[in-house]
Amino acid sequence: MLDTEALPALPRARRAEALEAWLRGLLEDAAAGTPPPRSRRGGPPRTGTDGLALVAVGSLGRREPPPYGDLDLVLVHEGRPEIAALADAVWYPVWDAGLRLDHSVRTVAEAVTTASTDVKAGLGLLDARFVAGDADLAAALRTATLASWRQSAARLMPQLRDLRRGRARQVGELAFLLEPDLKEAYGGLREGQVLRAAAAAQLADEPSAEVGQAYAFLLDVRDELRRRTGRPADVLVRQEQRPVAAALGLADEDALLREVSLAGRRLAFLADETWRRVEAGLERRPRGRYRRVRREPLAEGVVRQGDEVVLARDARPAGDPGLVLRGAAAAARADLLLSPYTLKVLAVHSPPVPEPWPAEVRWNFLRLLASGRAAVPVLEQLDQEGLLVRLLPEWDRVRSLPQRHPWHRYTVDRHLVEAAAAAAELTRDVDRPDLLLVGALLHDIGKGWPGDHSVVGAPVAGRVAARMGFAPADVATLTAVVRHHLLLPDIAVRRDIDDPATVERVAATLGHDPALLQLLHAVAQADGAATSTSAWSPWKAHLVAALVARVQARIGGSAAPDTEPVLHPGDPAPGVEADGAVTVTVEDVADGQQVTFRAPDRPGLFSCLAGVLALNQLDVRAAKVNTDGSRATAVFAVRPRFGRPPVPAILADAVRAALEGTLPLSARLRQREADYRQDDGRAAPPRISWHNGEVTGDATGIVEVRAGDRAGLLYRLTAALAAEGLDVTSARVETLGADAADHFYVTDASGTPIDGEQRARVEAALAAAARGAVPDPVPGGADTPG
Repeated sequence: MLDTEALPALPRARRAEALEAWLRGLLEDAAAGTPPPRSRRGGPPRTGTDGLALVAVGSLGRREPPPYGDLDLVLVHEGRPEIAALADAVWYPVWDAGLRLDHSVRTVAEAVTTASTDVKAGLGLLDARFVAGDADLAAALRTATLASWRQSAARLMPQLRDLRRGRARQVGELAFLLEPDLKEAYGGLREGQVLRAAAAAQLADEPSAEVGQAYAFLLDVRDELRRRTGRPADVLVRQEQRPVAAALGLADEDALLREVSLAGRRLAFLADETWRRVEAGLERRPRGRYRRVRREPLAEGVVRQGDEVVLARDARPAGDPGLVLRGAAAAARADLLLSPYTLKVLAVHSPPVPEPWPAEVRWNFLRLLASGRAAVPVLEQLDQEGLLVRLLPEWDRVRSLPQRHPWHRYTVDRHLVEAAAAAAELTRDVDRPDLLLVGALLHDIGKGWPGDHSVVGAPVAGRVAARMGFAPADVATLTAVVRHHLLLPDIAVRRDIDDPATVERVAATLGHDPALLQLLHAVAQADGAATSTSAWSPWKAHLVAALVARVQARIGGSAAPDTEPVLHPGDPAPGVEADGAVTVTVEDVADGQQVTFRAPDRPGLFSCLAGVLALNQLDVRAAKVNTDGSRATAVFAVRPRFGRPPVPAILADAVRAALEGTLPLSARLRQREADYRQDDGRAAPPRISWHNGEVTGDATGIVEVRAGDRAGLLYRLTAALAAEGLDVTSARVETLGADAADHFYVTDASGTPIDGEQRARVEAALAAAARGAVPDPVPGGADTPG
C-alpha cells in the first residue's frame, strides 16, 4: 500500500521509485484478477501483461514527480478486448489513494495519431517511460511517437512556440517576477521540456549541463514550496519565500529570488536561442537548390552571415581585446545577434581589455549602448556568456538583483540596460550623449552595495568611468550624475517648483552647471521609462520639465560640447605646396588616424573630401575645415571600418580625380551601399537648427544637424548644402555614441543672408540626406566633369 502522507517528504528519485513500484503492483494485480474473455477466433486469449504496458508520461515519465502532483499514465495495449476492465482495475486504486490522475488507454497506432495532431499530447509522449508490463510494447510506443514527432515537427513546433509565447504574455518572464510562476512563466520549468522537445525533433542540440542545473534548481524550489504549502502550488508567493530560502540553505528571500531569476534567465536565453535555430531549421527543410549564405563585412573581424554575426576568417580573438565590443556593436547596429559559437569562442579566447580602456574599446561600447532596443538582447548575450562581467566587474553585484518595489518591472541589471536603451532615444537632446548613455547604464549600480544607492553608487560609477578611459572632468560629471539622478524627480513632486528657494537649491546642488542639469533631466526620463508608467507619468514628466526650465533660467547659459579628439593640422609634405596641389598627410593618433587635406578652395570641396573618405571605408569621428585665401585646410579624425589605415597617396589621387570630374563620387557611393548594406540606425528624424546669432567671419549662417551616424553621412550632408548653393566655410563635426552632431558655417554664393524660404529648402535637403539620399552633383561642383 502506498503511504501518500510520507510521499511528499521523500527526495524526487525515491518518490518516483515508490510510485513506480506501487503502480507496477497495481498492473500485475489487475492483470491477474481480470479474467480474459473467450477468444472469438478460436486461439488462446492473451493473459497476464502480454501485449499490455503501463507507461508514465509527464513529470513521472521524467522521474521528477513533485509533491502533490498529478500522475499522467497511459495504458498501452495490442487490441485486448478486456482492456476497459484492466484499466478500471488500475485507475480506481489511484483515485482511492487520493492522487490526481490524468489517464488514457491507447494502442500504439492511436498514440501516434494523437501525437502527430495534438502538440500537448505529443510533447507529453516524448517523456514516455516504461513502468510495468510488456517492455517491448512500451519501447515500440516510444520509438513510434519519437518518429512521429520528428516527422510532424514542421507543423507542431510552431504551435508549441506560439503556446509558450502566449503563456509568456499572460504570466510574464520568470526572471523579473516578484512572485514567479515556476512552471508556466517564460524561463520556467516548461522551457526545460521545450528544449528537450526541440532536441528530439533534431532541430537543436541536446540541453547542456548548465540547462540541467538551472532546471534542477527550479524543481528543488517547487518541491520545497509544495511541501511548505501542502498543496500543488507553482507560484512562489511572497509569504513562502523566506521559509523556502531557509530550507534550501539560502540567506534570505532576496537571495532565493535572485537564484530563481538567474536560473530563469538562463533557460529563457537558451529557449530564445533554440527557437531561432528551430525557425531557421524549419525554413531550410523544404527541398530546393542549395544557396550559399552571403558573408557581409560589418566591422574589423566580424561579418554578417545569414541572420547572425560571426567572426571573419582572419579574426584573431586571442590577440584582439577590442573584438568583443566591436562585434557586439556591429551586431546591435545591424539589429542582429552574435552567433552562439562566436560567443563561446570570444568567451574562451578573448584577452582582458587593457585598463584604462583604449579609445576604440570605449567607442564601440558607446556605439553598442547607442543602438537602443537592439542593444538589449546583445547585452544579454554578453551577460550570459560572462563577457559583460569581465568588462564591468561591478556588474556581478547587481545581476538578477530583485527590486521589491511594485513600480519596478525588472531586476536591477535589466533595469539599467533598459534605461540605457531609453537614453539612446534622448541623445539628440544633450550635448554629451556619451555621458548620458554611460550615466543611464550606471545610475543604480549602487544597489549592489549596502546603503543609499545614490551615495554609494557615485564612487563606484567614478571607478568604472575612469577604467573606461574617460577624462577626469568626465569622470566627475558621471559621478555627479549617479549621485544626483533622483534629485529632479524628488524635488519636482515634493517641493514648490515656483519657489525661488527651491530653484536655487537645485542650482546650487548642481554647482550651477547647465551640462549636468541637461544630463540629469535625460537620465530621469530614461530611468522613469525603464521603471514603469506609474513611476514616470505624464504629470511627473511635466513637473520635472518645468523644474528644469526654471533652474536653467536661473543658471543661464548653455552647455557646450567638448571637442574630442582635438584636431590639429599635420605637417605638410615638403615641396608639394603649389597653389593647385592637393596634399594629404596621415598621422596615427590614439584612436585611429588623423587625415589633413590641403587643397585649392572651391564650392563643394568639403563634400568632396568627405566622399573620398567614405569611399575608402573611413568613418569620420570629428572634422574641421578652415580657409586661408585660396587654400583650404581640412582635418579629419577617422577610424578605418575594416582595419586598413588610410594611404595618403590613394586619398590624394581620389581627391584630384573627384575635383577633375573623373571620379563620380555619388555613383560610386551608391554602388558601395548596394554592396554593403548600411546601418539604418534609429528611426528618429534628424534635428536641424540654426544659430545665426553666433555667426562670425565670412559665414552667413550656422546650421546644426543631429542625426544617426552612418557611413557617408558627412558627405551626404555637405553635398546637400552644396546642392542648395551654400558653401561650407568652416565645420565642426563630432560623433558621440551613434549620433553625429555636425555644425556647418555656411555662406551663400551671393553673400546675402539666408532667408526663411531658403532655410526651409536646406532643412528638407539635409533631412533627406540624413535618411540616405545622395544629392545630384551641383554644377561646377566636385562631381561635375570639367
